[in-house]
Amino acid sequence: MKRGNERQLKETGALMMAYNQSIAVAESVTSGLLQHAFGSMEHASLFYHGGITVYNIGQKSKQLNVGPIHALQVNCVSEKVAIEMAIGVIHMFKSDWGIGITGYASPVPESGGALFAYFAIAFAQQTVYSGKLVPDQPDPTAAKNYYVQKILEQLTKALKERQ
Repeated sequence: MKRGNERQLKETGALMMAYNQSIAVAESVTSGLLQHAFGSMEHASLFYHGGITVYNIGQKSKQLNVGPIHALQVNCVSEKVAIEMAIGVIHMFKSDWGIGITGYASPVPESGGALFAYFAIAFAQQTVYSGKLVPDQPDPTAAKNYYVQKILEQLTKALKERQ
């Protein structure tokens, strides 16, 4: 995480605590950076239930109940897969909120050389936000940080809307 994100982390954590709600994270492309971000928040143990990093179809299906037929067709990278990950992690950790993200931070043949990710934020097993993120820099680390920042912004927005 970039140092400039400290304000965002504080705001997100404060809102989670103010609403007495919990969250869990299922990630692939961000390689644990969302888990790191939530674990770095002040009083994280009061609202952050945990996370899981899953890269392949077998683990996404086994751990998060991602449908294997669709996932195989899209190399595990689609909005539907992100939604299934977000809802699956809510079940796994018994949390109020769940975040799922899957995508590409490095150019690979499966992505057509492009960098992008799909994310989903769910509350009470219902999708609140989902969509596609396209980083503004080709560097893998910068792309991952971009994904994390955008998800935290969307989560903060969702929390404010649900107050």
